[in-house]
Amino acid sequence: MRIPAPSPQRKITKPAQATLPRGGRDVFPRYRLVGYAGVTGASTLGRLGTGPQNQRVAEIEGRAKPYAAGREILPVVEVLAITTRAALDDAQIAKYHKAARKHRAVMLLNLQPGRSESITETKAFQKWLKEPDVGVALDPEWAMDRGQRPGGVYGHTTGAELDEVARYLSGLVKQYNLPEKVMVYHQVARSVVRKESDLKDHDGVVAIKSVDGLGHPGPKKNTYRVVNKTTPKFVHVGFKLFFTEDRRHGGRLMTPNEVLGLKPPPEYVMFE
Repeated sequence: MRIPAPSPQRKITKPAQATLPRGGRDVFPRYRLVGYAGVTGASTLGRLGTGPQNQRVAEIEGRAKPYAAGREILPVVEVLAITTRAALDDAQIAKYHKAARKHRAVMLLNLQPGRSESITETKAFQKWLKEPDVGVALDPEWAMDRGQRPGGVYGHTTGAELDEVARYLSGLVKQYNLPEKVMVYHQVARSVVRKESDLKDHDGVVAIKSVDGLGHPGPKKNTYRVVNKTTPKFVHVGFKLFFTEDRRHGGRLMTPNEVLGLKPPPEYVMFE
């Protein structure tokens, strides 16, 4: 009696892991992030609001080169997805995402919560945050208490509220096997983030504090120094340059050497 030969085992091919737009699954220390913020058609709300969208995204590459300083550049498109006046719909966000992917950039959804909660607004964009190249940028300056008027006073958040968002993003990274996800929180003054130590480190989430001081180089440097006194050790630091506001009253944009000479050197440089 002949015994049939065993059938060959079929090799199971695991699906390729998603990576960041320019390779790898970890943001730092490989990359320095450099990007533009804004929304198309609103020139007062950042560089992305001036001219054709695709042209602005392509422009980031040249703007970023002087900031490399031994690292690879990872461009960032920080789109104002929710402001205190309006919110972008999926079709509008898809256009930014398409432009970001074309230029191998990360897209960050900038959220200005108004009288809502940051975690509520973040969860509303889960469809996009399941993508490997999409993160969030929280802007608590615009988180208003009852009776406050946006632009009249600085809003505020807490470390616990930031931690709630970071924990949620960490869950998405684990559930969908994503590369590290960027979570920026902008801070223009120390009062904007209270009890910052309640923000904890979460697997798969890269927390970045972007210091948004306005005006001449001297005051901007001082704001950077003061605001960073409370930055948790695991949080990376960023710095915002304003094309319009920094040039008012005889001011100027800080040079790349001045920006990289800040202590600690920013790992995210954003232009608005």
